[in-house]
Amino acid sequence: MTDTVEKVVVEALAGLDLAARVRLLTGATFWRTRPAPEVGLEAMVLSDGPAGVRGERADEREPSASLPCPSALAATWDEALLRRVGHLVAAQARAKGVHVVLGPTVNLHRSPLGGRHFECLAEDPLLTARAGGALVRGIQDGGVAATVKHYVANESETDRFTVDARVDERALREVYLAPFESLVTEAGAWAVMAAYNSVAGVTMTENPLLRDPLKDLWGFDGVVVSDWFATRSAVPAALSGLDLVMPGPFGPWGPALVAAVESGEVAAEIVEDKARRLLRLAARVGALPDPAPDGSGVATPAPPAVERAVNEGADPAGPPARALLREAAAAGMVLLRNEGGLLPWDDLASPVSERSRAGAGVTAGAARRRRIAVIGPNATLPRGQGGGSATVFPPHLVGPAAGLRAALGDDVEVVTATGVRAEPWPAPLTSDNARDPVSGEPGLRLRFLGTRGQELRVERRLAGRLLFMDDPVLADCARIEVTALVRAQATGRHSFGMAGTGRFALTVTVDGAETVLFDGMMEPPGGDLVAGFMRPSVWWDGLRLTEGQDALVTLRHDLLAGMPVASFGLLAEEPSSPPDVEFESAVALAAAADAVVVVVGTSDRAESEGVDRAGLALPEGQDELVRRVAAVNPRTVAVVNAGAPVALPWRGEVAAVLLSWFPGQEFGAALADVLLGRAEPGGRLPTTWPDRAEDCPVLSVTPVDGALDYAEGIHVGYRGWARRTGPAPAYPFGHGLGYTTWSYEALDGPAVVRAGESAQVDVTVRNTGARPGRTVVQAYLSRPESGVERPALWLAGFAAVDAAAGQTVTVPVRLTGRVFEHWRPAAPGADAGWLAEPGAFELRVGPSSASLPLGTTLLVTVDG
Repeated sequence: MTDTVEKVVVEALAGLDLAARVRLLTGATFWRTRPAPEVGLEAMVLSDGPAGVRGERADEREPSASLPCPSALAATWDEALLRRVGHLVAAQARAKGVHVVLGPTVNLHRSPLGGRHFECLAEDPLLTARAGGALVRGIQDGGVAATVKHYVANESETDRFTVDARVDERALREVYLAPFESLVTEAGAWAVMAAYNSVAGVTMTENPLLRDPLKDLWGFDGVVVSDWFATRSAVPAALSGLDLVMPGPFGPWGPALVAAVESGEVAAEIVEDKARRLLRLAARVGALPDPAPDGSGVATPAPPAVERAVNEGADPAGPPARALLREAAAAGMVLLRNEGGLLPWDDLASPVSERSRAGAGVTAGAARRRRIAVIGPNATLPRGQGGGSATVFPPHLVGPAAGLRAALGDDVEVVTATGVRAEPWPAPLTSDNARDPVSGEPGLRLRFLGTRGQELRVERRLAGRLLFMDDPVLADCARIEVTALVRAQATGRHSFGMAGTGRFALTVTVDGAETVLFDGMMEPPGGDLVAGFMRPSVWWDGLRLTEGQDALVTLRHDLLAGMPVASFGLLAEEPSSPPDVEFESAVALAAAADAVVVVVGTSDRAESEGVDRAGLALPEGQDELVRRVAAVNPRTVAVVNAGAPVALPWRGEVAAVLLSWFPGQEFGAALADVLLGRAEPGGRLPTTWPDRAEDCPVLSVTPVDGALDYAEGIHVGYRGWARRTGPAPAYPFGHGLGYTTWSYEALDGPAVVRAGESAQVDVTVRNTGARPGRTVVQAYLSRPESGVERPALWLAGFAAVDAAAGQTVTVPVRLTGRVFEHWRPAAPGADAGWLAEPGAFELRVGPSSASLPLGTTLLVTVDG
């Protein structure tokens, strides 16, 4: 297949002159590359994809599978499962006509305040590399390109277009470049995205790191694509190693790059190489078919099993997709605490029927129907995903209460209460509470108006959360008008509002009388227009309605001239109880229940692209809600619905704490499986969870004088925690309990390891509990006596193992030669490179970075 790809590429390249080659190197539209029909090249479609494939249209009428967020996927520590998830991503991409998925994101969890923490995999480079590699392999198994991003040192969002990441050479190579290296050299990624930020004072689209190590040392033969609008120059970007400028059709290349070649500033061979790479990518994904008479394309054929999985996974609401997403969500959930073995709820998992009660001598109806209370802001408005470019429009989002009702049937009553709000403003309208004022059908009516007020397009939408990217209608559109009929279900003050950036007018008409609620500008937070699209400003107010009244809600949004993107929302909400009444009602409901699930967490605004987090505290009132609920019901499970660490000051007051992350569209179904013991919470923490923000070794994400200093060097995450005195974290890296107990009984490995070679150690574990389960065997190295600075310990290998109750299993753990090496910067008389320091390395093995009961010594030898 490789020979066929290269043959097709050579033939196509020969048919393109300099101007045609340069034309290929800038996108045609926001999401498409340029075709070249004269050589058989079709346009390729690129799409955001870290947690689901959106496609060219962000539209709830064309839904996408919503995956567990990447931190949840990494929490599985399960490469086989993640490869299957990659197959589902490929299925979604192919169904939407997408050739190139923009993901996975393999930047690290350097600070818990990073706004896109949820979109990244882990704080450790090895775990990130292996989890990311499984996703890349799975996506590319299906003939779709994966784009590894954001290259490199893109761990925060503050001043993200201009920040200069100051990372020393050793940390850069050992920590931040390491996942990219693995995904290029081992997983074979077909594309890499250059980030917005600078490293060592040079913006990444012009940075020499694109050539060395990416292309020259690692042999990357794919395409380096810019992050959107990140390319700022013609000649420096061309010389650095960038291959594709996105989006198009405008950019700094085009005629300027042709002129640079003709003047000798840029060698023609550089442009030829870029065009060759783009054609190679097109051939790999089927956009450059073989012109031979019997050629049907040169996209890499998927194995039959993969092809079947890809075909079955195309429907995001179909049983195969839902089953896999449910499995993955449960596998990533981390049981942080389980005092007294509260979970699983085996007594609720097998409800007692009226017939069995009668058979036991119990009069039918005499036993009280059991009740579960599902309480909290994220119980009624659960968060399946974070905000920003990772956001998709799923076919549904199964909430916690709905999942439990479906799992338990009629034998158990499931009741809900909010208690406190995660956000004070109303939610976007949906087809459940809005009607098209013209047709009367569920949903909202949109009109796109031109500069003279002429109607360009009319459509019915199903939700008030609206996003348009490169929609052709935007080119001539000056205003979008949204109207909806809302019928009051109760008498009282109804809330109406909007979220967005730019000029808006909001009116509500009742019985022919129009009330203007808002008419003016909505400024973006901090003045950042791009952040305003990701995390828009919100405004809302109230209007009294009588039960049964119809209100015509109209929102007019004037578009910003020349912007290919529009993003805003129309919000509305029924009257609610006063906050203190709602809070006390939730506590009373919890006190009367047989068991309680209190679901707290963040939101897609608190964790989003475009802005870093202000702190680790949950929104106001949530901590007190958990405390009060736990005080009145000892069978309380606190479910933390967040994509990144949050402070849990009540963690010692609740019997069970379960981390669900942002678990995707099957949230409630997976949660029910875990709570009822139908699936084990298989997750282990991919990042350290602090007790308090001020305890973190690395916290700040705010640049000083334009620079963000990675002063911790190689001591990121758990490595930094391990080398300091002071407060311990709330939960260490690798922690997770499961539903059984384990004994780590023996460690067997070689006494001597030759530098540069892999080694295998065998770890014997025993399931000492009463039910089958899973543990993740984690191996860490240290070097107490070393001639170079070392972390106190570093992850060297891991392997998951399943065992029946009482079963003893021996699991092999592979340690690559690289885990014994360190990077030596160039010095007088010595080239830069990887070195293995000879001598004794301590290997410790256990279930987390803070629990390592087994140990041995490995002697590394260097020939000569």
